[in-house]
Amino acid sequence: MPLLTPGNPYRLDLQLTHDAYPVLIGEDLLAGTAELIRTEAKLTGNRAVVVSDSHVAPLYAETVLKSLTDDGVDAVLITVPAGEASKSMPQVTDVCRGMLQAGLDRKSFLVALGGGVVGDLAGFAAAIFQRGIPYVQIPTTIVSQVDSSVGGKTGVNTPEGKNLVGAFHQPALVLADTATLSTLPDREFHEGFAEIIKHAAIRDASLLDLVSDPQSIRQDLVDLIARNVAIKGRIVEEDEFETSGSRALLNFGHTIGHGVEAAGGYGRFFHGEAISLGLVAATRLSIELAGLDPEAGQRITDCLAAYHLPTFLPEDLATDDILSALAQDKKFESGLIRFVLLRSLGDAFVSKEVTITHLRAAIEGLRRR
Repeated sequence: MPLLTPGNPYRLDLQLTHDAYPVLIGEDLLAGTAELIRTEAKLTGNRAVVVSDSHVAPLYAETVLKSLTDDGVDAVLITVPAGEASKSMPQVTDVCRGMLQAGLDRKSFLVALGGGVVGDLAGFAAAIFQRGIPYVQIPTTIVSQVDSSVGGKTGVNTPEGKNLVGAFHQPALVLADTATLSTLPDREFHEGFAEIIKHAAIRDASLLDLVSDPQSIRQDLVDLIARNVAIKGRIVEEDEFETSGSRALLNFGHTIGHGVEAAGGYGRFFHGEAISLGLVAATRLSIELAGLDPEAGQRITDCLAAYHLPTFLPEDLATDDILSALAQDKKFESGLIRFVLLRSLGDAFVSKEVTITHLRAAIEGLRRR
């Protein structure tokens, strides 16, 4: 299991089947990007692309580009429109063409600077450009720092569903600078806690105590992010390619959550907001089917609500549309649903006993206040 070493930065070294890379978590790390890429990722290329979005690039791209150019790297910036709609095949094509037009080749590397959309999109571009080049994740949101930047899942959405086109492509380095979280608007800040609360539910119930007070949570984000990265890292090491089942536990709340996100049209709900609804539904199914204590379930719901995350489904979102979207989900195997339930806080398992009837009732239950 990966050992989390405290400090500034915290350090977590992942050891996977064919890859090993560090995750660094700390404050004010961006100015040292190039040095960390050389010393930690061991990348020697002198040509690079920084892929960011229209919200993040004006804030942090200059710092990252200066660090690279000062180190002798010929670096260019590609900026994509902010938002989930950019997580698409046409945008991947645009990024890859931009890299070709800038003269990048197989010895170049990519830096993904932004939230989960940028990380997934740019990581996928790195996976397919010239049949694969190294890339570095610099996540700038809570969702991306605690979840999507770690583990090597890259990909894009299609009209049929979330993340249905993609590849496993592990980063050479994850550089999580928690100072970037200070510029997040409240809504983007809060959505990240859906993934933190998910980690608490499946692996570490004590995290719920740590995040119980939203007013003081910004005071110690480094420790909080590091603890969550450690949970994600351990699960990824156990089941890198989702073959043994333990990595599937990270999908708690995501089956219905992804259906909500797709049915709402990418952009209506932030990822964490849709996952919040999925967590509430999965918690209720856990009470019904797996014996979860109702008080434990209420604790999850209350924690989500404390971060202003939705716990009720808007009436205009049709249940059939959500079911149609989630039917395309990768968590279906030969028509059977692999649905994550809780026996208790911190004790999750994958069940094949959840039926479409159960899912329909759970979605309808989200409408009742």
